[in-house]
Amino acid sequence: MPVLARDDELDITPRSLVRHRPILHTENKTAKKRKTTSSVQPPPPAPPSLRASRTQDIPTTENVMTQPEAETEDVIPFTQAGTRNDKSHVLVRKQPPKSTRRLSPWQRLRPQGPASPLLYLGLGMFAMLLLWIALNAALNWYTTFLDDWHYGRPRTFQTDAWVGHNEQTGHPSHFIAINLNRHIQIIELQGGDAAKARIYMGPQLYGASDDLVPITLRFADLNNDRKPDMIVSFQQTQIVFLNDGQGFRQVQPTEEPQIEQALHKLGS
Repeated sequence: MPVLARDDELDITPRSLVRHRPILHTENKTAKKRKTTSSVQPPPPAPPSLRASRTQDIPTTENVMTQPEAETEDVIPFTQAGTRNDKSHVLVRKQPPKSTRRLSPWQRLRPQGPASPLLYLGLGMFAMLLLWIALNAALNWYTTFLDDWHYGRPRTFQTDAWVGHNEQTGHPSHFIAINLNRHIQIIELQGGDAAKARIYMGPQLYGASDDLVPITLRFADLNNDRKPDMIVSFQQTQIVFLNDGQGFRQVQPTEEPQIEQALHKLGS
């Protein structure tokens, strides 16, 4: 009957506290010791390796753990001398292959189900808002283009009128209305003579784009004195200068009701 030898009897070399690499003859003795122990207790058979193509059931042993979620493979490590270490079994799990396809950000944000009707309503309202902004900008640009074509920059309006100021030579008076840096100025050349020019100051505008506001002039008798008065129009506003025979003056507070009625009759 064979007698099993203990590990301390076969290992003659003294043990040290410092780790050292095993010597060749020690490895051979260890291999012989494993052969001796294998005759008494044979190692369990290694389970077959699992493959991705095999789908049938594989019998399990005591040292193999079945994993239904992922495939496993039993790997047995070897020592430096080339002998198999039967005491330990390493269980390696094979991860299923991951898809390398990348989704675009639009595909990630795209809803799975049908879109809500409120989404189409919101998109329609947003489109109408953008259309309204675009039409408003186009209309403002077209209006400014027409004003540039008719009045230039700075905005200037010119006209001739018979107002009875130094017109004995047979020439009407010439009027020039200018919007100069938001200051309204009216220049009168009495009888067309620049030596007898007079300047009438109008109101000052304070808007951001009021320097592009055009000024227009017209003449009508508003106080029934048979003298044409001057009406200055800008931004749906009218200012009246009354004719006193030598020039134009501003309206007095007592004359305002009569002037307002006269402007209403003119269709202003």
